[in-house]
Amino acid sequence: MSSSRLTSSLYLLAFALLLQNVLGTDPLFSRCSSTTNSTATSSYKTSLNVLMGSINHLAPAEGFALGSLGQNNLDRPYGLVLCRGDVSPSDCRTCAVIAAREIRKSCPNSKRAIIAYDNCLLKYSDTDFFGQIDDENKFYMWNVNNVSNPVLFTEKTIELLSQLATKASYNSKKLYAAGEMDLPEGSMKLYGMTHCTRDLSSADCKKCLDGAIGELPRVAYGKAGARVVGGSCMAIYEIYPFVKA
Repeated sequence: MSSSRLTSSLYLLAFALLLQNVLGTDPLFSRCSSTTNSTATSSYKTSLNVLMGSINHLAPAEGFALGSLGQNNLDRPYGLVLCRGDVSPSDCRTCAVIAAREIRKSCPNSKRAIIAYDNCLLKYSDTDFFGQIDDENKFYMWNVNNVSNPVLFTEKTIELLSQLATKASYNSKKLYAAGEMDLPEGSMKLYGMTHCTRDLSSADCKKCLDGAIGELPRVAYGKAGARVVGGSCMAIYEIYPFVKA
């Protein structure tokens, strides 16, 4: 494939992800609880609806919100919304509203669910998960194109994302970082992003990101771009600029 066609295909992928969020089409991934004892009661659903409205109202200002609501432990949902660190308040609000609407349509009777779009992540549960790394919910996505030197490319990818993981964990109130790196071959650059939900400590953010970054060589070796999106953190790299701001 020529370089111009490759660039076009990459930007089409980025544009498709943008449309996916703005138009509210299928999310990157979603998951509902399926066990019998995780079926939501009417009082749980009522509390969840109020909670979702509250955190969706609060999230755009800071890009993150969490909370719990309920009269007793049996009917108390815990929820959070995380918008990507480069997303505007307006786009954050739009994504959070769509996410809340779509997850309740997809998982109407579930006490636990998660949904992720390109711009935001939303999850809720009947147990208090705040401050805990979510190792259960993970989604992998990669660019279909391969690089010419996968060994060197993987080495540089890990190097960049590891630097960004440290920056996000210890040098950012948002637990977010984005950056770029020149690649040795030609004029190509590598772009990366790391982000954690802000209920995590700095140490747990770093632990979560290190785990996500460590999985990339296994799931996307030699690929020109990839992302690991989990319930507590995400790591993304591409060979085109994808950061929104």
